[in-house]
Amino acid sequence: MDSADPQHRQVVRDRLRVVLERAGVQLSQAEYAELEEALINDLIGFGAIEPLVRDKGYSEIMVNGPDLIFAEYKGKLLETEYGFDDEEHVQWTAQRIVRPLQRDLSRSNPMVDARLPDGSRVHVIMPPSALEGTTITIRKFPENRLTVEQLIEWGSFTQEVAEFLQACVVARLNIVVSGGTGSGKTTLLNVLSSFIPEDERIVTIEDSAELQLSQRHVVRLETCPPIPGTEKGQLIIRDLVKGSLRMRPDRVVVGECRSGEALDMLQAMNTGHDGSLTTVHSNSPRDCVSRLETLALMAGMDLPVMIIRRQIASAVNLIVQQSRLKDGSRKIIQITELQGMEGERVTLQDIFMYQTPDHQGAGPSHMGGGTLNPTGFRPSFSDRLEQAGFKLSGRIFGAGRTFGS
Repeated sequence: MDSADPQHRQVVRDRLRVVLERAGVQLSQAEYAELEEALINDLIGFGAIEPLVRDKGYSEIMVNGPDLIFAEYKGKLLETEYGFDDEEHVQWTAQRIVRPLQRDLSRSNPMVDARLPDGSRVHVIMPPSALEGTTITIRKFPENRLTVEQLIEWGSFTQEVAEFLQACVVARLNIVVSGGTGSGKTTLLNVLSSFIPEDERIVTIEDSAELQLSQRHVVRLETCPPIPGTEKGQLIIRDLVKGSLRMRPDRVVVGECRSGEALDMLQAMNTGHDGSLTTVHSNSPRDCVSRLETLALMAGMDLPVMIIRRQIASAVNLIVQQSRLKDGSRKIIQITELQGMEGERVTLQDIFMYQTPDHQGAGPSHMGGGTLNPTGFRPSFSDRLEQAGFKLSGRIFGAGRTFGS
C-alpha cells in the first residue's frame, strides 16, 4: 500500500473511525487529524520520515537512530526535527519498507540494499552491526532526469566542456567518472550516456537501477540477490558484464565498478567494445588508476600488477573527476587523459582543472566559486574527435593562454 494513494489513505481512515467508535473515544478535530496522519505514515508510509520522503526538496534521508535523523536539502546536510518513538518504531518502519521488496531483514540477514518502486535506493542495517540502533538511508530518485543544459546552468561545468565531453562520447572514447560518495557520479554518467547516438545498442548494468537513458535501444540489467535461505538465483555485476558482451552491445554502461568486474570492463574496452562508460569511487584521477588496479586484482585471476596497469593505460582514455565542494555544490573538478605508460607508471595529462582565484597548489580547488579551466594541453585523441565530426576550437583547450590566467 502507498501513502500517496487516496484509496489506501481512505482505507486507514475508515478503519480508524471504526476503532474509535467501538472504543467510545472522543478526540478533537486536531487530535484526530494528528492521529490519522501518524497511522497513515506508519501503516502505509515511511513512518516518522514520511514528510521528508514526500518533500521533493530533500534528496537523501539518513536515520542514525530513533531521535537522530539527517537529510540533504538542496545540497545542504541538515539535522531534522523529526524522530521515531523508539528503536522498535524504527525497526517496524524498516520492515515495512523492505517487506514489499521481497527482501529479508533479520538477525541472520541484518543488512539490505534495495531499490524502491519509484527508483529510489534504500539501505538498512540492524543491530548488532548498527551500534546505535537500526539505520535507514534513502537516496531519492529524481522524477526528471537532469539535462546537460541544467548542469551548465548550475555551474557544474561550462558549455565548452559539455561540447568536449559530447565529442568524446560520440567518438567512442572509454570514460571513467571518478568521485566520492554523493559527488554526483551517477548524474554525470546519465548526462554522458545521453550523448550516445540513437542508432546504437546500449546495455546498462547496475546494482540498483538509477540510470535514466532516453534512447529507445537500451537493455537495462540489474543485479539479483540470492533467493532467501538459499544461494540460488544470485547475479552479480561480474555475471551481467560477461553476459552483456554476448548481447551484441555497441555500448556497455556500468553504474559503478566496485569489485572484480573492473577487470572484465578493461578487457571489454581492450577487445573492441569502445565507448564504454562506468564510475569508480576515488578522489582523484591518480587514485582512480590505483583503484582500478585494486578492483581488477579482486577478480582473482592472479595477474601481475604490471599487466593490469598496462590494460588500464591502453583501455581507459579519459577520467572525469566529480566532486562535492565545501559549499555543497557538485562540479567536475578535473578531466584527465591517460596517455599510456612511462616506465612502470601510467602517464596522466590534465586537460581541464577546476580553480578558484585564491587557490594555491598543483591540484584542483575544492572550494566553491571557481571555474573549470583548460590547462593548455590538447588531448592526443583530437584526431578521433575530428573523425567523429567534431572540429573543436583550440580555444576550448586554452590555446594561446597560460593555465591559471
